[in-house]
Amino acid sequence: MGIKNLFNLKGKTALVTGGSQGIGKAISLALAECGADVVVNYRSGKALADETYQEITAKGVNCHLIACDLSAVDSSKTIAHYLDEIKIEVDILVLNASVQFRKSWNEVTAEEFELQLNTNLRASLFLIQELYPVMQIKKWGRIVTIGSVQQLRPHQQMIAYAASKVAQVSIVKSLAPQFGPYGVTINNLAPGAILTGRNEDVLKDETYKAGVEAKIPLGFIGSPIDCAAIALLLCSDAGRYITGQDIFVDGGMGLNS
Repeated sequence: MGIKNLFNLKGKTALVTGGSQGIGKAISLALAECGADVVVNYRSGKALADETYQEITAKGVNCHLIACDLSAVDSSKTIAHYLDEIKIEVDILVLNASVQFRKSWNEVTAEEFELQLNTNLRASLFLIQELYPVMQIKKWGRIVTIGSVQQLRPHQQMIAYAASKVAQVSIVKSLAPQFGPYGVTINNLAPGAILTGRNEDVLKDETYKAGVEAKIPLGFIGSPIDCAAIALLLCSDAGRYITGQDIFVDGGMGLNS
């Protein structure tokens, strides 16, 4: 099989949480470009979701939108029920959705802590519980969690966010040997400083931006497509021999931890 064919995802269906913007959108489009049908989960922002829908279907594949807040305790069952209703089986699960708050550790409220842990960690585990069984039966599946360079370099104003990403890696490493015998891989992709809507405002400050770039050996802020390229590898047969890994897409930023 040639290299190009290893990236062919025709006949596969992917679910991307938080897939309507930023890194999630870039991954959704990359998977669609290689032939996968895509189910895009989003919390709010219908206009952005509709725009992503149009871009995905323009690539000649099917797309479905699921509006669901992953911080809700029953979110995984809500998504699984919707998939059952439209008779879709998920082959590829990309757990990208996350919430973060910038504030001092001693100012974090119980509500903010719960929101971050439920969205960034709880939802990951319970969505895997819902969707893995079909992958196991098919003896083929790909699961990618989206982590953060903060696993190595925790931001002083994002203590709960960083902690949730470290815990997510533990889930990956625990499940990889259990899923491997059934042809299902699970990996964590850890972005560094990436220019997304979430970071636009702080990166407009040239002094702040220069400080961030000074910590990156490659010397520049990354783009969502940098993450999408690695996600595509991990979600395809090209990455069939990679599992249980924590892969940093950070320009080397984590090396300075």
